[in-house]
Amino acid sequence: MAKYDESYKLEVVQGYVQGQHGFRALAHAHGLDQATVRRWVKSYQQHGLSGLRKKFSRYSADFKLAVLQRMWRDDLSARETITLFDIRGGTGVISAWELQYHDGGPQALAPRPRGRSKKMPNPPTAKPAQAQAVMSADDTRSHADLLKEVKYLRAEVAYLKKLGGLGSGEKTSCAEKARIVLELRPDHDLKDLLRAGKLARSTFYYQAQVHRRGDKYAELKAQIRSVYELHKGRYGYRRIALELKRNGCHVNHKSVQRLMQVMGMKSLVRPKKYRSYRAGQHAGVANVLQRQFMAEQPNQKWVTDVTEFNVLGKKLYLSPVMDLFNGEVVSYQMNTQPRLKMVGDMLRKALGKLGREEKPLLHSDQGWQYQSRAYRRLLADHGLVQSMSRRGNCLDNAAMESFFGTLKSEFFHLNKFSSVAQLQEGLHHYIHYYNHQRIKLKLKGLSPVQYRIQAFSP
Repeated sequence: MAKYDESYKLEVVQGYVQGQHGFRALAHAHGLDQATVRRWVKSYQQHGLSGLRKKFSRYSADFKLAVLQRMWRDDLSARETITLFDIRGGTGVISAWELQYHDGGPQALAPRPRGRSKKMPNPPTAKPAQAQAVMSADDTRSHADLLKEVKYLRAEVAYLKKLGGLGSGEKTSCAEKARIVLELRPDHDLKDLLRAGKLARSTFYYQAQVHRRGDKYAELKAQIRSVYELHKGRYGYRRIALELKRNGCHVNHKSVQRLMQVMGMKSLVRPKKYRSYRAGQHAGVANVLQRQFMAEQPNQKWVTDVTEFNVLGKKLYLSPVMDLFNGEVVSYQMNTQPRLKMVGDMLRKALGKLGREEKPLLHSDQGWQYQSRAYRRLLADHGLVQSMSRRGNCLDNAAMESFFGTLKSEFFHLNKFSSVAQLQEGLHHYIHYYNHQRIKLKLKGLSPVQYRIQAFSP
């Protein structure tokens, strides 16, 4: 076996620690085994430079027994064990100790004396017939023990191959271990397979019974997948749990979360980030809203803004008005240019839905559209109170920014568009879905329109 000095090992390890290469690339570049590179890196991370120095140690029986007990108690692999205790010689050392313990108990772990014995032991004096009988008995017992050990090693090799590779250090669940044992049981003894998998007999029989019964969550998994696909991956486990509850399936949200993890499903919505908006200072309009984003009734507080989409270098602008009572999009308008007419048409459509006595507060940022005389005159003519965010502070209009983040995360970033017209059609569908179908946790699991109808139904 090739010997490597401390500086060479450190050079290889630094290549991994600094993020330059992975285990496989480093092993290929230096002509090393991948397991060797992994062992050096883990020893360095656990013990620092001392983990890379040459170490010639003889381990006592008590130390070996403590190492084996820790490995069995925490279900550690041989690789994890030698890294934890800084044991040199590879995983074969642990396997040898384990074999010694199973064959001869704790006393078999005692280190053997080094070198030749200074004095040859005198052969025992025995009669020829008696000596022959003793030798035959020893040969027979040794042969039987060897056959027993070979049989176990074959079972262990078959078990490890099923795990995906010899010496695999990945954690395996008891259910997976039991499944492997069931597959190999026709060709190997059960006790050898349980020993190889470090699986208790009672645990094996329990998992085998569960395996025969089948998956008791199969129906619930199908319902979760149906809701997940219906909303195109936009729902997380909380919304899916609420949707199932509405359909008559009462299940805890933690169970839904666990099953989604088992099925490899998670919300495709990426984290939302606010984007700052800066415009010219406008001293004539105060921030009346003052981040009070709760409303006691519909058409009491409105917020608005303009956002931009880019499709193949062509832009589309969306201008909506949202009611803070239930987060419903009251009206919206789209255009390929951010013209004042777009904002004016959006506002007229929203004003057309107001009752005679309804005069909501309308909050916006300090965009040029909202500072124009035509826009402010339209508000004044209908008796609406205008409110504006402070300069460069998008949090003052956080409710509208949050809607834009949801819109882009759940719709725009999850789809590909070949034209602006296709994007416009998709926005129409999504806003209708957002108002009528998409449930919200803070609305008691209802969509904005459902919440408004329920709040004022007799």
